[in-house]
This record gives sequence, C-alpha cells and structure tokens, in this order.
Amino acid sequence: MPTKQTLRAGTKSTQEFVPVSEVRDGVVVLKDRGLRAILLASSLNFALKSEDEQTAFIVQFQNFLNSLDFSVQIFVQSRMLDIRPYVATLEAAYKEQLDDLMRIQIREYIEFIKSFTEAANIMTKNFFIAVPYSPTLGPIGKGGPASMLPWNRKKKSTEEANRTFEEQVSQLEQRVAIVQQGLIRTGVRTVQLGTEEAIELLYKMFNPGEEGKPMPASAISNE
Repeated sequence: MPTKQTLRAGTKSTQEFVPVSEVRDGVVVLKDRGLRAILLASSLNFALKSEDEQTAFIVQFQNFLNSLDFSVQIFVQSRMLDIRPYVATLEAAYKEQLDDLMRIQIREYIEFIKSFTEAANIMTKNFFIAVPYSPTLGPIGKGGPASMLPWNRKKKSTEEANRTFEEQVSQLEQRVAIVQQGLIRTGVRTVQLGTEEAIELLYKMFNPGEEGKPMPASAISNE
C-alpha cells in the first residue's frame, strides 16, 4: 500500500484518503469492513467476429448481467507498453551469442523494437472485475444494539476475528464463482489476483505518476 507520507497542506497522511485497509489472502479489505475480490479477465476481438457470433455474445453477456443479484465493477486499465523486460532478455541473448551474424541481427532487432515502440506509442489494456461483499451490520454501530452493553464491549479475540473473516471470504468466493461461471459462457476467462498482484494494481492506481518505477518495499506490506 502507499506509504504514509504527510501532506504539506494538512496534517492527515495520504493513506487516510485511500479506502483500503489491507490486502489479505488475495482479498481487498476496505475500511468500512467491505471485501473485494479482483478478477483479471481475458479479452476478445468483438469486431473480428461474425454478426451471428456478435449477437450470441451480446445475448450471453446480457444473461450474465441479469443473473447477478449483486453489483460488480468492470475496470479497464490502459497503460504504455513496458518493453524493458523484453529488451533485457534480448540483451542477455546478445551477450551470450557467439555467432557474429546473429549478434548483428539481434542488435538490429533491439534497435528496431526500441524505435518502433517509441514512435507508435503502443498501449496495453487490462480488464478487471471487482466482486464485492459487505458483511451485514447491526442497526446500531458495528455490532448491533447488544454490542452497546458494557459487558459486551470487549474486542473479539484473534481466533474469533479470523473465523469471522474466513466465513465472509467464503461468501465472497461464492460470488466470485458465479461471476466466473457466467463469463465463461461468453468466452471470457478470468483469474483472481493474489495478494501481491492486488497490491501492485492498487499501488499503481493510486500512484499514476510513478509508471514504470518499481514499488517501494513498504508498498508490499499489508500491515
């Protein structure tokens, strides 16, 4: 998560403006106790499909949306293509290559890739689906009227809190399964992000000016 840095214009830290409390076992925990699972969805080229295939997809996607009794959020992320890992692989192959002709070809290919991506301004798109689950709260406070009594104000033990979290995650997983099964009928495959993947996505969303830079070590911690 973003590091706690104090804003110059005020006394609150930047992290206080982020609605995320932590990422635990691949589940995003919000400050209002809500849970979110993030799915990475595959893409398909709708324009290249025949008219009948397009109609079938629209009908299946409509059926998927109508089958849900909870809301989902679809998020499209567009970013500049980062070719540095690919270029690094080519550079390593260039150093290990003994044949002079192959070395020349690899070097020319590296220069071509660099110049092409700089001129074409290539973008990549990722498609995400956020599946929500909010635990039912009592009408008064977070634990209902009974929690207001003096002898019931003790904090839950760690074991009980973990058990409650696991029960809530189980409810969330049922929703995730519904979404995945519905989308697979349209030809769209999905995979749930893990803890580090979700943290990286959130970090880049809240730090758009640091594109291409590695995340600080403090951002990996979900404490």
